[in-house]
Amino acid sequence: MVNILYGSGGNRRTLISGGESLALSNIQGIGGSILLMLSHGLVSSALFLCVGVLYDRHKTRLVRYYGGLVSTMPNFSTIFFFFTLANMSLPGTSSFIGEFLISVGAFQRNSLVATLAALGMILGAAYSLWLYNRVVSGNLKPDFLHKFSDLNGREVSIFIPFLVGVVWMGVYPKVFLDCMHTSVSNLVQHGKFH
Repeated sequence: MVNILYGSGGNRRTLISGGESLALSNIQGIGGSILLMLSHGLVSSALFLCVGVLYDRHKTRLVRYYGGLVSTMPNFSTIFFFFTLANMSLPGTSSFIGEFLISVGAFQRNSLVATLAALGMILGAAYSLWLYNRVVSGNLKPDFLHKFSDLNGREVSIFIPFLVGVVWMGVYPKVFLDCMHTSVSNLVQHGKFH
């Protein structure tokens, strides 16, 4: 599962890197890239925590052994779903704002490359949904999974800061964009992007 999580975040980030390189010549592109890096830190860390929760209980990271966890771990399934949606850049999450600004910046420079990058985002979203569906939906596999306990209080308290950060950046990104505006403006004005 770790390989899939690496691929899920990494493939999408790699596919939009062409858009990022074009976007880095304007304020929207640079601001979006910084927000996306911050978001990636939150979302990917939370997804790796999800893998850790599963590994603590079942001692395997192989996706083929999972399925049907929504019936035995509903709270985990909800949190995993939220971070899967954030990884897909659902509006209202931190990743959406970063990728949107990168796309705006890239479209200002080269619409063909920006369109290809957008296709990469769609493939990344499909990959994320496949992972979630495979782990949470379907039939429970009791031959491979033995300890069926949902999140405990300690685990929930670990996820809360990640949830708050992803929602805060997604719903109210102005706080973050205002903090970086002066630096980003100076970088665009004095940088050698043109």
